[in-house]
Amino acid sequence: MYKFILGFLIISSFENVRAQNSYIRLGQKALVDGDFKNAVTNLEKACIIDSTNANALWMLGYSYLLCDSYKKSITAYSKLISFKPADASAYYYRARAKGHLAGDNLVTAADKEKYFLGSILDFTKAASLNPADLKNYQNRGIAYKDYGTFKLIKNTGFYDKTRAVNAFKASVADFQKVLDADPSRRDITSLLELSKEQLSHISRK
Repeated sequence: MYKFILGFLIISSFENVRAQNSYIRLGQKALVDGDFKNAVTNLEKACIIDSTNANALWMLGYSYLLCDSYKKSITAYSKLISFKPADASAYYYRARAKGHLAGDNLVTAADKEKYFLGSILDFTKAASLNPADLKNYQNRGIAYKDYGTFKLIKNTGFYDKTRAVNAFKASVADFQKVLDADPSRRDITSLLELSKEQLSHISRK
């Protein structure tokens, strides 16, 4: 009897692994093909079988992001980070999802504050784990710039000129870091000039 139960459990476990691997393969193929909704469908099934599969969770978070399902993307990457806290890319893409929510006009001012700060913190963590990756500084610089703009809006209840100035200064530092490494980045030069202009405008008020 015990041998039968043990054999049944082994077979069931094998079938679960085979099913999960099948869903992961299908999800990965859909992701590569740009069929993000189908990727989500298959990767969700893979994560139901095993919610700790790092590869499936990472791809699911990314697929959610590309489907504009930002809250679900944050949840998937948060789960991944809970058992892979040194995964810089998970922090980076969670920051991207939070940044999208911060820029949503339908989001309350209080939630914008939360998402802006969460995005900045995640980019900072990603940069600390992978300091050679310039996209961490580039995107954190953009988050700082957007946060500075948000802090200058007076009818939100979150107006704070001092924090706006500090945010723009931080964005300047991040953009300059990227330019120091790659002076050919005209897009970063434009962003740097915008942050400097905003700082100059604030100081004239």
